Amino acid sequence: MKVGELCARAEMSRQNFYKARKRRKRQAVDEQLVKTLVEAERRVQPRIGGFKLHRLLRPELAAAGVKMGRDRFFEVLKNQGLLLKRLPSGPRTTNSRHSLPVFTNLVKGFVPKAIHEVWVSDITYIRTGEGFLYLSMITDMHSRKIVGYHLSLSLEAQDSLKALEMALKQKPEDARPIHHSDRGSQYCSHEYVNRLRGAGMRISMTEENHCAENAMAERMNGILKQEYFLGHEFRTVPQARRAVDEAVHLYNTRRPHRALGCATPDQVHRAAA
Repeated sequence: MKVGELCARAEMSRQNFYKARKRRKRQAVDEQLVKTLVEAERRVQPRIGGFKLHRLLRPELAAAGVKMGRDRFFEVLKNQGLLLKRLPSGPRTTNSRHSLPVFTNLVKGFVPKAIHEVWVSDITYIRTGEGFLYLSMITDMHSRKIVGYHLSLSLEAQDSLKALEMALKQKPEDARPIHHSDRGSQYCSHEYVNRLRGAGMRISMTEENHCAENAMAERMNGILKQEYFLGHEFRTVPQARRAVDEAVHLYNTRRPHRALGCATPDQVHRAAA
């Protein structure tokens, strides 16, 4: 074999090696997201099985750009030690795990006429080469302004609380917005619910189709990912943090909104205040 052919083959082998390594790294990141989502759901439903989890989490995985069939999903559950163990037969002691609170949808069909009447909350996923990050956001339903946000390494309630605390700091003392969200474990947690009640806020949650019943929050996720490139994969966590800060600032202060008469969310919010 000629020297040129050997070099070409060596170069091809290197390219294949790096492609395979990148693919393995991406799969590891995807697997970590599945683990995080399953653990979060099992805080609410401790005995939910793999088949139901796959159906339940498929939209969230798709929103994060993760395509995963049922067989691969079960393989991840096995790898992460998340397959349910068979319960022993015979009598069992009472389960001391208390159900997390859920609330009625108070904003179905409601059209706010002023700022700080309704805040909608949601969490979306930001992909990096170092793993997934979780962006908690709170948006004022009237002005469409993002009034609170926090980018975190986990789906813990304490991280969503940081977005809430940001929103509460800019709220007038006498304002009592309804806080609307899906039934994710972060928003159902006692810590989060108690903070809302302590601020004198009423609590509203989706009841049936969480996407349709939290449509504004879902649209916000789409806008930031499609128009401000947060749907792309970032190399590092600091790079993603800078991109999120810039995206929120540009959305609030520079993006004309048709529903607002082509004003920006910040203009409408300040005028109403």
